[in-house]
Amino acid sequence: MPDIREAKILIVATDGFEQSELTVPLERLKQAGATVQVASPASRQTPATIRGWDKTDWGQDVPVDLDLERVNPADYDALVLPGGQINPDKLRVEPKALEVIRSFLTAGKVVAAICHAPWLLIETGAVKGRRLTSFASIRTDVINAGGDWQDEAVVTDGGLVTSRNPGDLDAFVAKIIEEVREGRHAPRQLAA
Repeated sequence: MPDIREAKILIVATDGFEQSELTVPLERLKQAGATVQVASPASRQTPATIRGWDKTDWGQDVPVDLDLERVNPADYDALVLPGGQINPDKLRVEPKALEVIRSFLTAGKVVAAICHAPWLLIETGAVKGRRLTSFASIRTDVINAGGDWQDEAVVTDGGLVTSRNPGDLDAFVAKIIEEVREGRHAPRQLAA
């Protein structure tokens, strides 16, 4: 069982992430002792920051630690995917983002997605036959991709952690820490 204080966790996001869905996991995972880095295709810009969406308007900028193109998934124990409507929609057309997510999934590493971020799991073929949750408005997308959608604060299926919205952040972060402590899970088969 790995110690969370030895864990290295990657957050992948771009402009338009739901503010609290990135900042709360970032802060709490760091407080728990994990090393946490933010990667984004937006880091190709100077300065390297991404802007959040805070409920109804643009929120704060968050510094980016590295360009998504430079991410080596082997360097990390877990992946966190914040939601919001804009962020996952932009990332699901980024080939490198999908490649990184697939790498974590097939290696059996912890992957945590909240709100609209399960769109990224759908895009990578990770949903079919799995229990998960999401923001209510993409419930049909999850079901159409073969997922078993649950209306719960946090749903875990073999190291795949999902939550519905910012109101679930306490349960979401606690489950990420628990899953990291459990270590790797069985490699996941992805749908074509």
